[in-house]
Amino acid sequence: MTFKVGDKLPEGSFTRMGESGPEAISTEELFSGKKVVLFAVPGAFTPACSDTHLPGFVVHFDAISAQGIDAIACMAVNDVFVMDAWGRAGNADNLEMLSDGNGDYTAALGLELDARVWGLGVRSKRFAMIVNDGVIELLNIDEAAVESTSAEVILSALKS
Repeated sequence: MTFKVGDKLPEGSFTRMGESGPEAISTEELFSGKKVVLFAVPGAFTPACSDTHLPGFVVHFDAISAQGIDAIACMAVNDVFVMDAWGRAGNADNLEMLSDGNGDYTAALGLELDARVWGLGVRSKRFAMIVNDGVIELLNIDEAAVESTSAEVILSALKS
């Protein structure tokens, strides 16, 4: 089952790089009482993700935050070390770089992408959502290129 607008997100957890190394962060910790933009990419360091998707949220961080957003988080089915390195390489210092290393949260959302044909295994579809206190207010899913999930589209939605 794919979640939709109006649904409460399932409980789960991610891994992020903390000051002392990898640390868990629960969905409760990330979303409770906050308005968050969560976007997911099929893979760190992949072309569209590195050239377009992540940089858009880095560039528009201040404008998106000014719309009442408490956090912007990027999620991928990659390990925490890759997510940390990708975040540093992409100057994503203000973003939460979340590892869904085994794809458990992606599966719970029903947003898996079978990328085995490219040797990538099962990953996350490219999506972006606005989450208010754990409830999905907007969910955009792109099947290929970065279109409805871009930072610009999310910013526009926040302004309307």
